[in-house]
Amino acid sequence: MTETGDQPKKPSKLLKWAKELLGIIVIVTVVSFVMNIYYSSSMPEGQAPNIEAFTIDGKRIDVNEMSKDGPVIVYFWATWCGACKLVSPSIDYFDKHYPVVSVALSSGSNERIQQYMTAKEHQFEVINDHNGQFSREWGIQVTPTIVIINDGEIKSITTGVTTPIGIWLRALFA
Repeated sequence: MTETGDQPKKPSKLLKWAKELLGIIVIVTVVSFVMNIYYSSSMPEGQAPNIEAFTIDGKRIDVNEMSKDGPVIVYFWATWCGACKLVSPSIDYFDKHYPVVSVALSSGSNERIQQYMTAKEHQFEVINDHNGQFSREWGIQVTPTIVIINDGEIKSITTGVTTPIGIWLRALFA
């Protein structure tokens, strides 16, 4: 009791929830950061292994050549990847502002991937890594993985779920 006889004020429930939420955000951010370092540690640094292939639509793509004109977002994903369902809409958005090349890992035939792309209304270019060549060359251990390449050099790697703001900042600073 205080001198006036009033009970001491208890923190509001809203304040308690805000503290809990902030704690959860901090923990998730730290865990995500550590996992990102772990999963990207097997990936190349510096010069990017080239991805030169045909898309599922038959268009020839040379990623390192494309990156001479500015940052290119390379998106390693899979049709069966739950986290990719959260990230792919952001990749669609960035496809309108930056060159995006996606590499579908273990996702079946070109026709199956095209059906998936149509059903989800995704517009970004897709290379089918049906034999795992690119995932091995790049040391991909988790999907989704987003790599920003500029002038043939890897500028940023992120694995797992990321936000549109995170992708935008990585591309901006590339």
